[in-house]
Amino acid sequence: MNSFQENKEVQKNRWWILISVSMFTFMSTLDGSIVNIALPTISKDLSVPMNQSEWIVSIYLMIVCSCLLLFGKVGDSFGKIKVYRIGTLIFTFGSLLCGFNQSLLFLLFARVVQAIGASMTMATNTGIITEVFPLEERGRALGSIGAFVSLGAIAGPGLGGLILAQLSWQYIFWINVPVGIITMLIGEKFLPKDITKSGQRIDKTGFISFSLFILSLFGGVFLGQEQGFTHALPLSLFIVAIVTFILFIFIEKRISLPLITFSVFKNKIFTMSLFSALLIFSSNFFVNVIIPFYLQNARGLSPSYAGFLMMTFPFLMVIGSPISGYLTDKIGSELLVLLGLSLLVITQLMYVFMEVDTPIWYYILATAIMGLGNSLFQSPNNTMIMSSVTKGNLGVAGSMNSFARNFGMVVGIASSTTILYHAMSMRVGEKVTTYIPGRPDVFIYGMKVTFLGSALICLFALLLTIWRIKKQGGIRRKEI
Repeated sequence: MNSFQENKEVQKNRWWILISVSMFTFMSTLDGSIVNIALPTISKDLSVPMNQSEWIVSIYLMIVCSCLLLFGKVGDSFGKIKVYRIGTLIFTFGSLLCGFNQSLLFLLFARVVQAIGASMTMATNTGIITEVFPLEERGRALGSIGAFVSLGAIAGPGLGGLILAQLSWQYIFWINVPVGIITMLIGEKFLPKDITKSGQRIDKTGFISFSLFILSLFGGVFLGQEQGFTHALPLSLFIVAIVTFILFIFIEKRISLPLITFSVFKNKIFTMSLFSALLIFSSNFFVNVIIPFYLQNARGLSPSYAGFLMMTFPFLMVIGSPISGYLTDKIGSELLVLLGLSLLVITQLMYVFMEVDTPIWYYILATAIMGLGNSLFQSPNNTMIMSSVTKGNLGVAGSMNSFARNFGMVVGIASSTTILYHAMSMRVGEKVTTYIPGRPDVFIYGMKVTFLGSALICLFALLLTIWRIKKQGGIRRKEI
């Protein structure tokens, strides 16, 4: 049997396989964002300052980004399903550890364990689905994965607020444990054994240099926000990032079996779609970071009410993504991507005009448009990425797709907070690194500037896509 698509048993169980992979994809992505809304509570409970507790979010995303390319290659070499299964076990165990209220250091260790497991599943999920589903159903299947990725990325603060309204912060992590066990049982019953393995050795030197690049780059950004970007430690980390990135490129171009096969980037559909995903997830995290401050601090809403309002986005994603996946299979990807990106530009501009007393229905409408725009963009964009590479490169393509999303999340956190605090500092004439009590006007000013930056990111993604489609001769009705 040369492929899962020729295996009758696998094809009979393909939707159960999708359910298993989608559930875990949602959880592993969710844990990059759900902690945001609980940071004040965790900070108080562990008796640590807010700037230290922010590492609970940052360390997870940084480790995920560092490991994705490695596990994509490991999946291609030793089996994507094998790597995925091990990842689900490690992530679930890490989630259990996160709930034990020991210390900040222990929690950060548990988040590292969680992130390693998450990166193993993220690097292999789209490759598994692409191998299992035939071309005529691939849009719907990858659309579901894309929907759960987006849901996890943006639903975190909303779902976290609802959990905090009833339970302690530990349950933000412990909720993953029963879901993880159920997912593993479904996977044990329905996931087949790997049949596509290259057996190639892993580029360990490339992985080390790439990991040092990611950790030093974002470590420098986050420390620079606290200490100032001209201080010795952030500057030193930026220098390390530049050196390790140059070293990584040098290694990859000279090694016979590199971590990244750079020739894959000659495929314009793959490269442009990947870059668009990075930009849109970055923009999504502008919203993820700013809106909880807007609803809770500026408007004075409770965490549970703010969480309820923020569920508008995932609700629209649940409705829109299956429809988008179906349309992708029927009419192709390009028109849907353009429409989705256009709606996202409109949403960010709507956020620019929000004030403290803006009617709640206006926020709900803007967020609903954002959910619809994301659902129209994610499914066809994932299909374009995964259908544009050979079977031997599915693991690399899947890990690069997940890396683009997670890298976009970290870029979104770093960029949005940097722009927000800089704009607020300019407004008051002194350095600001947090919400100023009793001065919602300062925050609103910073928020407007930040969302203007987010709108420009979405606009750039839209113009880039228009340019690529024109270069390729216009919109095609169906993927070839």
